[in-house]
Amino acid sequence: GVAPNFVINGKEYTIPMAIEESSVVAAACKSAKFWASRGGFKTQILGTQKIGQIHFLFDGKTELLQSFFKQKKQLLIDSTSSLTSNMRQRGGGILEIELKDKSDLIEDYYQLHLSFETVDSMGANFINSNLEEMAKALEQFANDHGALNGDKLEVVMRILSNYTPRCIVRASVSCKIEELASEGVSGEDFARKFKRAIDIANAEPYRATTHNKGIMNGIDAVIIATGNDFRAVEAACHTHASASGQYKSLTHCSVENGMFTFWIEIPLALGVVGGLTKLHPLVMKSLEMLGNPGAEELMGIVAVSGLAQNFAALRALVTTGIQKGHMKMHLMNILTQLEATLEEKQKIAAHFSDKVPHHREVVNYFCNLRGIPAPKVEK
Repeated sequence: GVAPNFVINGKEYTIPMAIEESSVVAAACKSAKFWASRGGFKTQILGTQKIGQIHFLFDGKTELLQSFFKQKKQLLIDSTSSLTSNMRQRGGGILEIELKDKSDLIEDYYQLHLSFETVDSMGANFINSNLEEMAKALEQFANDHGALNGDKLEVVMRILSNYTPRCIVRASVSCKIEELASEGVSGEDFARKFKRAIDIANAEPYRATTHNKGIMNGIDAVIIATGNDFRAVEAACHTHASASGQYKSLTHCSVENGMFTFWIEIPLALGVVGGLTKLHPLVMKSLEMLGNPGAEELMGIVAVSGLAQNFAALRALVTTGIQKGHMKMHLMNILTQLEATLEEKQKIAAHFSDKVPHHREVVNYFCNLRGIPAPKVEK
């Protein structure tokens, strides 16, 4: 599906969404329309660094390893020069490399912790290739380095991390409290109830899980449409939601000095080159629909989609309830399956405007309208 009317940093977007739940697209459209007349969405990139790690064991003295690393650090970086040359020309590459002592967690366990900039690519293959090459050099240098006194260094794994706490995007909306009046609820009451809903998600992990799932409805749908890795983003966002030690809301809200502000800050590692971006026709069409954005612009669009989805869900929950919109979409899905005409859809929608459209009742009413026998219910 597509969700039009999104105004992000003053620019209008139609956002592609690949998802099995039509109500998600409808909710995104409704949020976009609401905020388009209130200044739209604002985004800000807070960082774009990705992380890769070489996990290894060393059974000698930490001080010897630290001295060895200090001597070999630049040589380790240089060992990947053939892999990083093209990326460095585009402004990316290896940004930093650190030795981390984790032996308090696991006996003899250490890491080389690397920061990468991958520009417009998500960078998984680039990062992993660099880590594998550097891991070989690390073991070779250790074997040849007499100062380690023969202490054994063994690489266990070399792999990127999908948690990217320094690859962060912020998206926000803001308006005067009185502009929030909706569904027969005053702006003041709406803001109070909305903020309380966020407070509950921060206090109650059972609620936070469903709250954040709704955010990911919007995020995942755009990520899939643009050929990116939604599982990696899911993992990063849920880790981010747990950073305080308790699983909490990914969105935040403030009601101060007559203003309502609603925002999200999430880790998003996305790419617009590589992978499926130049292979899958619908991915290419989706990126074209967005104006062929760079990775940073896409980060903002995806974050906005998640924020819009959460606003739509909380707006429904604190006013009319979540089922009204869901069941309206459910009714239209049933009628589409029944191949109802436009006139039939209008009549049936009017009939169920104040009723819950259960599948059996909708089918029976449809059959009655057409003057045909209703299917028998199997016992």
